[in-house]
Amino acid sequence: MRIHFIAIGGSAMHNLAIALHKKGYQVTGSDDVIFEPSSSRLAKHGILPKEMGWNEANITADLDAVILGMHALTDNPELLKAQQLGLKIYSYPEYIYEQTKDKLRVVIGGSHGKTTITSMILHVLNFYERDFDYLVGAQLAGFDTMVKITHEAPVIIIEGDEYLASPIDRRPKFHLYKANLAVISGIAWDHINVFKTYEDYTHQFELFIDTIQPCGKLIYCNADKDLNKIVEKSTADIEKIGYGIPEHTVRDGITYLLPDEMPLKVFGDHNLMNLNAAKLICAQLDISSEAFDQAIASFTGAAKRLEGLLSVGETNVYKDFAHSPSKLKATIEAVKAQFPNRKLVACIELHTFSSLNKNFLVQYADTMKAADTAIVYIDEKTFQHKKLEPFTKIDVQTAFKSDELHFFDNSELLRQYLLSINFYRTNLLLMSSGNFGGVDLVKLARELNTVEQGI
Repeated sequence: MRIHFIAIGGSAMHNLAIALHKKGYQVTGSDDVIFEPSSSRLAKHGILPKEMGWNEANITADLDAVILGMHALTDNPELLKAQQLGLKIYSYPEYIYEQTKDKLRVVIGGSHGKTTITSMILHVLNFYERDFDYLVGAQLAGFDTMVKITHEAPVIIIEGDEYLASPIDRRPKFHLYKANLAVISGIAWDHINVFKTYEDYTHQFELFIDTIQPCGKLIYCNADKDLNKIVEKSTADIEKIGYGIPEHTVRDGITYLLPDEMPLKVFGDHNLMNLNAAKLICAQLDISSEAFDQAIASFTGAAKRLEGLLSVGETNVYKDFAHSPSKLKATIEAVKAQFPNRKLVACIELHTFSSLNKNFLVQYADTMKAADTAIVYIDEKTFQHKKLEPFTKIDVQTAFKSDELHFFDNSELLRQYLLSINFYRTNLLLMSSGNFGGVDLVKLARELNTVEQGI
């Protein structure tokens, strides 16, 4: 098989390219720019493009398939040549389905928790040395790539993103996988550049339920009222299984699953609900409740999800991928509940298109109330890059409904402010889908003042 990737450098695209290369396919690709770690990883497997840019000479009639990434535009010269030659052009999710249509497909959907649930399932399957393929949205410890597709594995675990499939296929990715087993972790409005209203966004999940194969199963969070309504309304020929927060207790900053008091390395209501979703999926894959608990005890969390940067004395520093209003609120409340005797300094970087839209910003009202000190950071260059009107401190404080909220648009001033705080008996939570203007967060964590004043 000869496969060409247009926009091979994306996180999902380069992983699929590597997976197909490992499968024995002849893989080529192109892109106008490729960042790390995609560049090094493609080079390691000998499939990094020799030069950057688009070249219609890359597209020849003997190609078996062209896979088109979201980064490409509709007037891309390679795409136009492929269309002219009548070649089969797949979106990324379309090709995943094409490769896995004879397997049991498990698709994890939802506005939040997808990566964590998928990671938990992979961790448990890996723990018991089960044979499986996968597609996940983050690099996981113990896994070489974010995509694995083989001839032999009977099942694939797919993180099902609701964003668009490709520039010429405006369907959400998770509609194209045709799940046999599906999860919806919850619904919170996102991707407002594509789904202009909350109703339009929630409708995508109604359509997702309809794509579940007949006699399949939907596992859904029954703590989400809007999701409950959608599930109840659905007439799909599937079994519906609801889940919530499992029985647990917290002692000295550690969460224990009941009734066996199995200690976990993760915490917070969202993580516990994610755990229940993963447990129900694993039950469908013939892993008992006891076996699941035994394996999940060693799960340390998905990459960038409540990732510990520092733990010294009575101070913990966490980094989290949180960016949506619901995830921001849940993450702050989780850390506060886990350490009720410590203060919490919470800092969110607004980075996504949705979060930088003034009409959407009001969705963040009261999301940081549980923090003792709330900080919002926006890199001033982000507004320039996205060609948006910058927010003022008043804009942000008004939207978040907090006159005491601190606002920074300069990363060095933010760093200096954090270094001025005494973090004795205080935790720091840094949340972003960006990189805080290039601040070295590990170095920052080590430099914090964590010593009791007067000692």
